[in-house]
Amino acid sequence: MSGHVLVTGGAGFIGHHLTRRLLERGDRVTVLDNFNDFYDPAIKRRNVAGFIGRDDYRLVEGDIRDADLVNRLFAESDFSAVVHLAARAGVRPSLREPILYEDVNCIGTLHLLEAARHHGPANFVFGSSSSVYGINEKVPFAEDDPVEQPISPYATTKRTGELLCFNYHHLYGLRTSCLRFFTVFGPAQRPEMAIHKFTDLLARGETVQFYGDGSSRRDYTYVDDIIDGVVAAMELAPGFEIFNLGGAETTALKDLVAWLAEELAVEPRIEYLPDQPGDVPITYADVSKAGRMLGYSPRVPIREGLRRFVAWYRQHRTASTEP
Repeated sequence: MSGHVLVTGGAGFIGHHLTRRLLERGDRVTVLDNFNDFYDPAIKRRNVAGFIGRDDYRLVEGDIRDADLVNRLFAESDFSAVVHLAARAGVRPSLREPILYEDVNCIGTLHLLEAARHHGPANFVFGSSSSVYGINEKVPFAEDDPVEQPISPYATTKRTGELLCFNYHHLYGLRTSCLRFFTVFGPAQRPEMAIHKFTDLLARGETVQFYGDGSSRRDYTYVDDIIDGVVAAMELAPGFEIFNLGGAETTALKDLVAWLAEELAVEPRIEYLPDQPGDVPITYADVSKAGRMLGYSPRVPIREGLRRFVAWYRQHRTASTEP
């Protein structure tokens, strides 16, 4: 059944992929995004350019920390669901600006929950992160594992967001799903993220820097699989649940770079640097709960996802360099 969905951060990487999926299935979409300069705002403008002018799409430029704006938007709109993706992202930047991360990711989330409490809808989906697992030594990570050891301000703010969602479910009956995303990649991935950054460096013949010896492992998840999980969580609208959305396999950093170099037909040059504070040695999703309750099953393995990403990168790079 079609509805009217608010997507915060809807001009970003995951947000604009979700917007496209929702429009394709017949929903109306309102996007709230402030086009901040965490990375080039022109990239986000390009992400939404194809939606502008559609009758079923509305773009609101504003900040989730603007309580008056958020309250007005909810009051004047009959939203059937909220998918809250807007956030300051990234582990390392959060070490430099922890107060900004707390303000955006926690206070901004509170404004949205308050607006949903007063005006509806009761269906609230929160984009969380695998970072909340911190230095958890048990793998794969499961939703009922202890998460008392986040090791970056970013991870702490995401865990706080989950707790706030539980508060609003318990106190006010909001139906909330917290989705722990595991290293999402795919076309239009943010430029500072590993796969995009490494692909660009390799394609330009530049050196790739490893933090550590290359043995750290990540559970990389193709964006289409993530969107499957988000839509399924919207449709289920549980009372309160936390779900892992991951690829359910791990890839070593050194293998990731080797596979990208193979796709690009280049020889990688590696520089080894010390481990970075806040980085975790492994992420690995147990997705059995999401499979059981959401019907979630990742369909795009890492090698296929890398092939698709490199094809997008080549097309995008060629288009951006044409006179």
